[in-house]
Amino acid sequence: MSISHSPAAEEIGRRVRKARNARQISLEDLGHLSEINWTTIGKIERGASSPTVESLVRIATALEIDPGSLISGITSDDYRQRQHRLTARDLIAARQANNN
Repeated sequence: MSISHSPAAEEIGRRVRKARNARQISLEDLGHLSEINWTTIGKIERGASSPTVESLVRIATALEIDPGSLISGITSDDYRQRQHRLTARDLIAARQANNN
């Protein structure tokens, strides 16, 4: 049994598997079409690996889906523990407060 990379990786993997199964193609077929080793795609589908943007685009293109559909709704909170919850808006507000 593989160890999950993160809840986000698990969800992305579920989406890839669902799209692949809907098209009734094997991991090997998807590997060939996307030019990504099928064992790597298997790791992605199991959530054991967090895919690169390039891998997501290659997989989505091979599956004829929008790459954004693989990550839609996923946030940084879906990855492991965050050290802070600051955003660009928080940084700008802090700078403006310090300049006043």
